[in-house]
Amino acid sequence: MNLESQIAQLTAQAQVIRGLTDGISPAQAAWKPGPDAWSVVEVVNHLYDEEREDFRAHFDTILAGPDAPWWPIDPQGWVKQRAYNQRDLAESVEDFLRERELSLVWLRGLTATNWDIAYPTPWGSITAGDMLAAWTAHDLLHIRQLVELRWQITVAAAAPYLVIYAGKW
Repeated sequence: MNLESQIAQLTAQAQVIRGLTDGISPAQAAWKPGPDAWSVVEVVNHLYDEEREDFRAHFDTILAGPDAPWWPIDPQGWVKQRAYNQRDLAESVEDFLRERELSLVWLRGLTATNWDIAYPTPWGSITAGDMLAAWTAHDLLHIRQLVELRWQITVAAAAPYLVIYAGKW
């Protein structure tokens, strides 16, 4: 595991997330393409909660060893329980970026990390290396989701004009 590379990627991805949320109106931020889909502001708040309550916290638990408690999370439930869609997008982005910076500082402070240390979770064993790789990949899943939402917002805002000349989506 190349920690510096992962830190660089997490740093860059945070800025991509910022860029994908710039210029979105409150109505666009709360818009959902379907009843079970997430809005832009829901995605950002999910990333914020995952940053502070899942990835960094659980990574620290793995490093602490198998006697440290692993607590359950409910990312799907939090969307409604925590009223993500009623939150302000700009504030939510800043919350996420602030939390990401805390994570980056924490990651930079790791020394002589055993990436193969394993922790027994309810669904099977996970290593420190697995957790860092998943953390970086998790961002990309939601960056893809934000790109899709931006596409849909762009198409809707352009109506009645068409975006066909741009190419096939």
